[in-house]
Formats: sequence, C-alpha cells, structure tokens
Amino acid sequence: MRYCKKCVMPDTRPGITFNQDGICSACQSYEKRKLIDWDKRWKEFEQICDKYRGSNGNDYDCAIAVSGGKDSHYQVHLLKNVMHMNPILFSVEDNFPMTEAGRHNIKNISEEFGCNIISIKPDMKTQKKLMRYMFETYGKPTWYIDRLIYTYPLIMALKFHTPLLVYGENVSYEYGGVDAMDTYSAKDQINNGVASDISDSELIENTGITQKDLTLTKAPSAEELNKLDPIYISYFTPWNSVANYEFAKKHGFHDLTHEWNRRHHVENFDQVDSRGYIVHSWMKYPKFGHQFATDYASRFIRYGLITREEAVNLVKEHDHALDPLSVRDFCEFCGYTETEFWSIVDKLYNKELFEKDMYGNWVLKHPVWED
Repeated sequence: MRYCKKCVMPDTRPGITFNQDGICSACQSYEKRKLIDWDKRWKEFEQICDKYRGSNGNDYDCAIAVSGGKDSHYQVHLLKNVMHMNPILFSVEDNFPMTEAGRHNIKNISEEFGCNIISIKPDMKTQKKLMRYMFETYGKPTWYIDRLIYTYPLIMALKFHTPLLVYGENVSYEYGGVDAMDTYSAKDQINNGVASDISDSELIENTGITQKDLTLTKAPSAEELNKLDPIYISYFTPWNSVANYEFAKKHGFHDLTHEWNRRHHVENFDQVDSRGYIVHSWMKYPKFGHQFATDYASRFIRYGLITREEAVNLVKEHDHALDPLSVRDFCEFCGYTETEFWSIVDKLYNKELFEKDMYGNWVLKHPVWED
C-alpha cells in the first residue's frame, strides 16, 4: 500500500489516483480551491435557481435528496432560506433501528426549515435477502439501501416535475474516486461506483426475489434523465464537512454526544442515523485496508485541523475496530449469530493487504504508521 504524502489515504481506495509527488487526487482537488473564483460560481448557482424558481407556480420548484444529516441541513438552508426556493425533500430510511439523533434530525429538518419530506421505507423482506447476499458475496451489505438513495430521488423528481434536483458533495471529486470531474452536474452520479448496478438475473437467481422487488433500484432511462438538471452544491461553495456540522448544530442538528462513542469513527457527527448501517462503510477495511476513520482523518488534515502525525495515530487506533454495537444491530436484523458474522468477514479480507498475527487477528502488512 502506498499512502498520500499529505493525508493518510492509501492508493487502494477505488478510483483514487496519485501524482508524481505522491499526492492523492482528493488533496489535489482541495488544493485547486485556491484557484477558483467562488463569487463567479455562486452567481452561476443564483442563475440556476432563478431559472427554476416558481417554474411550477405555487408548487415545488426544486427537490433535495436528504438523509437528515449535517449536510442535509446545510443544503435545505441554502435552497429554502438563501435562494427562496420551494423545495420538496426526498429521503430513504433503512429498516435498522435508528439512533435517537437520527430520529430527531430528520424531523428537525422539517420543523426548522418548514419543508415537506417524502421518505420511503424499503421492503424489509427484500432488504434482508439482498443484504445477506451482498454481504456474503461482495462485502457490500447495504447495497440495496444505497442503490435506492441514488435512484429514488431521480424517480421522484420526475414524478413531481422538479428538474432541479440538489445533492451535497461530488464524492468522487471531493474525496477521490472514479470519474472525478469538477462539475456542477450530478447526472453521472449513479455511475460513481458506490452503488453500482448488479444484474437482475444474479440477484433473482441467488436470493429468491422477483423482478418486481427491484423496480425502485432501476434508474430512469437516459431520455428521462435528460429532463432533469441534478446539481452538486459542492461545486458552488467550498464544501467542508466540519463547517456544515457547525452550521447544522446551530439549527437543531444532534450528533452522538452522550448517546454512542463509536470505536471505529474519529468523529461523532457523520452517518449517525443508525448503528447497523455503518457496518457497510467499515467493510472497506478488510477489502481495501482503510475505512471511515481514514476518510475523516484525511479530511481533517485538508481542513487544517490536525497534523498528518495526529491523523496517523487516529487511524492506528480506530480504523480496524468495528464497534460491537454496530455488529449487534446488524446481526439481529439479518439473522446472523456474531460467530457467523465474523466468519463471513474473515473470508473477505484481502490477503494481499493483510496477514494474521500470533493471535489470529488480521493486521495490515504495510500500515500508514510504518510508511
């Protein structure tokens, strides 16, 4: 494994690239902010909003894909309070037990900003079948939920005749990934690899679900997508997860303080909705040798909040340590024993990156603290 010389991101992150100086594409993207005329980009944002404001009379003139998190609070504020749009909000709620913060935050968006939210609770029977198959086969347990997070807002924006569909950050460009282009258009977001399409035949054959069960996982046709104008807010304003968090706290957002101190996270304000769901993000660790602790330690370096040495220590302490409460919620939902769970995880470790120590624990062959 090779690590970025500025942050702690390894070259095993899917889609990330390094330049000749050993700097990852995410750090390069962040550095390029200094060259951007943000006033000009903000005017572009205003022009887009002007184009669609009142386009449906007194009906909704834009849509926002939300989760209830810190970024959702910021997005809704910009569109509703700053741009004076009339947004309809679309959300996907998984079936894991929610945290107190998660339950509060989605309601808080509606109460704080005065917006209607249309949420979908996926078919639990289908979710369990797909979750088990995708976990055991690919180590991607929440594929079904993540796929709906990408497809559902597109489907609903077409139904509500709101071409302007607003997302937060361009994940590939901000953090490194496939097709990392600095663009305001989110039309290609469905192809960024986070929830890549899986063939219907594979899922039907191996899980016993039907074609009808997969209806909402299908993105609209290319012809239908051309009717939409999906955008990334991160193109128009310097995107900063911590700044969004600080803003959201002042508008009623709750983090996990006094509720849950997660072992495998280095912050308490991202992906706070449920405990079981974040097993998925941790599964990057056995497959790619890093997970959410590395992601945020790298962001903190770019934001100037910590040094690389401090980030290395955070990664060493947290990256490997999946929180037991996440495991318990996940196993209870899917019907695994914890022994079965860890047996499946054990088979998913990338042996090119990991080896077992004298205690039978998987350890990285080339960790960042030895880089």
